[in-house]
Amino acid sequence: MNATIINIGDELLIGQVVNTNASTMARLLTAAGLEVVRTVVVGDNRQDIWDAVDRAMHCSDAVLVTGGLGPTKDDITKHLLCEYFGSELYENAEALDNVKRIFTARGYELTEVNRRQAWVPRCCQVLNNDLGTAPCMWFERDGHVLVSMAGVPFEMEWLMHNRVLPRLQQHFSMGAILNKNILVQGIGESFLSDLIEPWELALPSFIRLAYLPIAGMVKLRLTARGNDVAELQASVSKAVAELYPSAGKYIVGEDCETLPELVAHKLTTMGCTLATAESCTGGTIASRLTALAGASAYYKGGIVAYSNEVKECALGVRHETLATHGAVSEETVREMVEGVRSRLDSDYAIATTGIAGPTGGTPDKPVGTVWVAVCSRTAIVTQLMHHGDRRQQTIDRTVNQAYAMLIRLLCQKD
Repeated sequence: MNATIINIGDELLIGQVVNTNASTMARLLTAAGLEVVRTVVVGDNRQDIWDAVDRAMHCSDAVLVTGGLGPTKDDITKHLLCEYFGSELYENAEALDNVKRIFTARGYELTEVNRRQAWVPRCCQVLNNDLGTAPCMWFERDGHVLVSMAGVPFEMEWLMHNRVLPRLQQHFSMGAILNKNILVQGIGESFLSDLIEPWELALPSFIRLAYLPIAGMVKLRLTARGNDVAELQASVSKAVAELYPSAGKYIVGEDCETLPELVAHKLTTMGCTLATAESCTGGTIASRLTALAGASAYYKGGIVAYSNEVKECALGVRHETLATHGAVSEETVREMVEGVRSRLDSDYAIATTGIAGPTGGTPDKPVGTVWVAVCSRTAIVTQLMHHGDRRQQTIDRTVNQAYAMLIRLLCQKD
């Protein structure tokens, strides 16, 4: 079974709002066993929406639409779908009760404009939206399904989990699908492809491999499709085991989507804590970790030591070290990582110092030169890197390198 995603809104087309709905919906649909064959973004234009819906209804088993369901005049999706399916609008009692409940809870007066949220095409089935006033609408025609949902991300995600996916799985006879992520760091995508080519060519036909490069790392995603989940799991496990002899030294983890998630999982499982000292990365390492729920269980805190004065007074880096070796040096990054770990009394620590650019480089230390250190209570590992002259690329690659170094140090204790 396959699906098309249609996201509606001028704000998506002009870049005013990032279209996170598409990635969330695709991830959830794929995990549920539907193959997403296309994602379409259209503005609040009647003909464009009609054309997108009509094409999708002819070539996809399921069409999932978000946006255009508000009470204002620019929200035209509901009226268009009513016409497309040859129906008429009526006030749905269940949808109206939901609108009244939400307005009462918020202390708002229900106006006639908002009451119109409860008007839906008579041919659809309403799937109640507990988090918002725009009802979710389920349409069927000639074996195809179209589901129209609110474009508000948290409402859409709740609807997908609680209303849409269970009904899609019940409606369609779907086979099993299994995804496996393998995080690789320390080798470029093309070099990795050459390295594992024999393994890739030997994969069974029902297992597909995708390369997903991300700033200084590559995520390998195996997707297996079939009818028996246990058989798929066994086949994927066998394939992963056969990958290690050729690429094992570059594999830093499995299953997690990102390196911060893997760091969080390992620290939480081990019951250990982490502290960070960042110069050139400006708090990015800490920010990406604390964006994850539950970070307080393992992350103690960090210091953004951008100036030499802060490196000295907050981290205990010796003035002589900075004067002799400079801020971007192995000697400095070692004292930074030791300083933050001891001051915050953490089990592990990360430190970064470098020249992110675009200015500030010298012949000996050009822009993109970075030192990273990770440490435990008994060991320190440092690494020098050269990332080129693009500032954001240098920061992103440094952050991922730091996570990968920490993961390897954590694995030595496992």
